[in-house]
Amino acid sequence: MLKHWEKIGTKVLFQNPWWTYKLDRFDIPDGITGEYHYVHTNGSSMVIPIRADGKIILVNQFRYLCDRESLEFPCGSVKDGMSHLETAQSELEEEAGYRSNQLELAGEFNPYNGVTSEICRVFIASKLEVSGATPDDTEEFELMYHTPEEIDVLIRQRSIWDGMTLAAWILAREDVFKRV
Repeated sequence: MLKHWEKIGTKVLFQNPWWTYKLDRFDIPDGITGEYHYVHTNGSSMVIPIRADGKIILVNQFRYLCDRESLEFPCGSVKDGMSHLETAQSELEEEAGYRSNQLELAGEFNPYNGVTSEICRVFIASKLEVSGATPDDTEEFELMYHTPEEIDVLIRQRSIWDGMTLAAWILAREDVFKRV
């Protein structure tokens, strides 16, 4: 059995509306004591929206840290007081301009388990209705519509490179193909 670390203290180093940067002190059996820096969040929700014609909605957006555009599924951070499902509904509307009362959980994953405690829940949305919602001031999206087969090709061509989108597709791909 692997040794479990025991947290002996936590300190918040920085906090903003999206995440908290923490420093934990820990003990490991055998007398090792250390520090662990990480990002804590309320989690995130990613949505794979399927239109009635079987096409999947992706959003193309500029990613500042990588200085390039990125083709992704709608996704966002869980805000205080919101659930993963409420976040999924909100992000679908805000980023793609659609709403749905038909969201089903496809799975969950941690996007970077050595650095963050975040859990991203992936939802498949169907029975979409146009909402006409607009994104936040700092966000700009170009909607793209692709078949599941085209998404596979875009991944192989490295046109889809966002890790969270890749993980979500692995979790939901089989279910999506069954629905279209």
